[in-house]
Amino acid sequence: MAEGIRKEFTMNTVLINELAEVAKDSALTCGFLVKSKESLNSLQVVTYAPFTLFPTPVPKALFFQAMEVQTHYNTLVDKISQDADFLQEALAGTIAVDDFTARLFKIHQQVLKNGILQSIVLGLNRSDYMWEQNDDGHTSLKQIEINTFSASSGSLASRMSDIHRHILKVAGQLEKSQRIIDNNPAVGLAKTLAKAWELYGSKQAVVMFLVEKKDSNILDQRVVENELWKGNIVVIRKDFEDVAESGKLDEDKRLFVDHQEVAVVYFRNGYMPQNYKSEKAWEARLMMECSLAVKCPNISTHLAGTKKVQQVLAKTGVLERFFPNQPQIVEQVRATFAGLYTLDMGAEGDKTVAMALATPDRFVLKPQREGGGNNIYGQDICEVLGKVKNSPERMAYILMDKIQPVPTQNYLLRRGKPLKLSHCLSELGFFGAYIRRGKDMVMNDCVGYLMKTKSSEHSDGGIIAGVAVLDSPLLF
Repeated sequence: MAEGIRKEFTMNTVLINELAEVAKDSALTCGFLVKSKESLNSLQVVTYAPFTLFPTPVPKALFFQAMEVQTHYNTLVDKISQDADFLQEALAGTIAVDDFTARLFKIHQQVLKNGILQSIVLGLNRSDYMWEQNDDGHTSLKQIEINTFSASSGSLASRMSDIHRHILKVAGQLEKSQRIIDNNPAVGLAKTLAKAWELYGSKQAVVMFLVEKKDSNILDQRVVENELWKGNIVVIRKDFEDVAESGKLDEDKRLFVDHQEVAVVYFRNGYMPQNYKSEKAWEARLMMECSLAVKCPNISTHLAGTKKVQQVLAKTGVLERFFPNQPQIVEQVRATFAGLYTLDMGAEGDKTVAMALATPDRFVLKPQREGGGNNIYGQDICEVLGKVKNSPERMAYILMDKIQPVPTQNYLLRRGKPLKLSHCLSELGFFGAYIRRGKDMVMNDCVGYLMKTKSSEHSDGGIIAGVAVLDSPLLF
């Protein structure tokens, strides 16, 4: 296991430093890059994406359990997106107190009122997990969340496995290097986008990446974009303001931006309130959702990925609604759930509040937000819940058991940071890709994985937030 590698090399500072330099050079030579955040306007300043020096041990059984359940999660998200009554019921309390979710839901209602024009549904998601070990040594997989909107870092993940294989070989660990599973989610994501473009049926139409003007993670997106160009599919990059200024719908509700027909809108921006800088941005989102273009995700799939929906799914009997007469699938999905608790008004929500205030270190308080850095831990839970415990405002959150992952040790390589051995926690995500046309599922695949590791001193935060780094699973 990699733990053995680190123990072997920990006392050899010279060798660790040499391996770190080899690792950084390997990252640079294979394009494992991000733009420097302080130089986003420069085309010249890039650096290696942050990553671990060694891969992290992951039980083989848990890895394949997560991979195998991914297609069921794809199906689940898709079925939720088609169930307007379920979304209405599940999100009723949340939209009453959370303005952002309410605005998204209003768009969803407008789309339903107008009538759904496009029968092609495209989903690119990522389900993230940690694994914990109980007192008798049993290790279990627990889902953190499923990201249905802008599931990122697939391109970086595609390169991470090669870097770690190289480092293990340089370190004289050839057998261990062969335990890292091949991984190329960028190609899988691009193939799914390309299939949706093909099904749209116009060779002149383009795929539009809806992006931020300045994004340190643009190179991750470019790899997927370049795969589409290889298939002679034209890709354009626009932000909300661009669409507001030059976007329009023709009489057939086809979407045109800068006079180019858009077959697929791939949202890489729009999951946070601050992404909508004006009313024009909201109007642009509505226009895209009401168009004939294939949306990734469409508005109902966006809502299907909310934390409140995740919590409602954990209730007894809810999964059976989406997988009737399929007890084996229900069990596979439910086996990955951590404890999830409602904060709705009433006796059950009151019980959740009391439980959280009594033992806050056992839980995570989650708002309806994506992107890392939003969750609330420890005494901060008491502070937040203390203010809203008797108010409907508490319904903007859900409560989840705090997963207690198996800790490891590793070296985290970040530009400008000292090289030191850190106590680390890891999570493993699997990319799901699916296309449905009408009632027929055209594609439903797991197209790769992403592993992230962070120092145990940090409670929350992702790669782009500057806390977590890329990693690879070393199966045992």
